[in-house]
Amino acid sequence: MSPTRPPAVSGTFYPSLPGRLRVDVTDYLVTPPHPRRVPAIVAPHAGYMYSGATAGVVFGSVEVPATCIVVAPNHTGLVAARRGGSVLTSSEYRTPLGDVKLDDELADALIRASGGLLEDDPAAHLNEHAVEVMLPFLQVRHPGVRIVPIICAWSDWERCAELARAIFSAAGPRADVLVVASSDMNHYESAEVTEKKDHLALERVIELDGRGLLDVTESHDISMCGRIPTATACEYARLGGKRAGEVIAYSHSGLVNNDHRRVVGYAGVLLGVD
Repeated sequence: MSPTRPPAVSGTFYPSLPGRLRVDVTDYLVTPPHPRRVPAIVAPHAGYMYSGATAGVVFGSVEVPATCIVVAPNHTGLVAARRGGSVLTSSEYRTPLGDVKLDDELADALIRASGGLLEDDPAAHLNEHAVEVMLPFLQVRHPGVRIVPIICAWSDWERCAELARAIFSAAGPRADVLVVASSDMNHYESAEVTEKKDHLALERVIELDGRGLLDVTESHDISMCGRIPTATACEYARLGGKRAGEVIAYSHSGLVNNDHRRVVGYAGVLLGVD
C-alpha cells in the first residue's frame, strides 16, 4: 500500500500545478472579516470551473478547524466495507498542495463508535473524487488541516443516523472538528426543473431534517448525489442541539457554460447556525 493516496482528478477537476491551484482556490474563496463557527457544512464537489465559486463561498464563510471529517458519496461503486462505510486510515490523501494528514486518533474512535458501520477500505477511496475535491479548499483555509475521510455506499436513513451518532460520540460538538458533507444537487435536467427540485431538497436541509431529505429526494426524483452525507451531517448538527441551516450560495452549471437545458445544481450550506 502506498503511503499516500495519489490524486485521481488533479488536472481535470482542478489544476495540477500547485501555484495555479492555490491562486484559483484563493480567488474562489469569499472570506468575511469574521468567519462563522458551525458544526457542519455542505459543499459541492464538481470541477472547479463549475462549482468552485459556490464552494469558495461556503469554505470562506466558516472557521476551518484543525480536523475535518469529510463525508462523501460513493460514485465509483467500489466498496469492500461490509456495511458500506469506508474510512481511509492507511494512507494520506495527496493533492498538488501537499499531503493531507489523517487524524488517526479520531478515525479509530469513529470506527469503534460505529459498531461495525465503518471499516478501513482503501479501495473505495482510490478513484473517488468527492473527498479529494474538498481538500485544496481546506488546505488553503487551514494549512496543516487533518482529515477523517468517509465514503458512504448506502441509501437508507438508518445508517445515516448511525453514522451521525458515531461522529457525535467520537467527536462531540467540538469546536476543533468540522463535518464537511460533499454533495452536488440535482443532475442533468433543465435549469428550471433543477432549481425547483433543489429548492425542495434544501428546504429539508435548512430544517436539519435528514430523514425528510431522503424522503423528498426519493419522492420527487431529485438526483442529489450526496444526499446520504448531507442527511448524516444534518443529523450530527441536530444531535448537538442545533435546529437550523442556512443556504449561503447556490448556482448551476448552466451559469458557466450557458447550457440551461441540462444542468447540475450546486449549493453551499451552513448547518447548525442557531
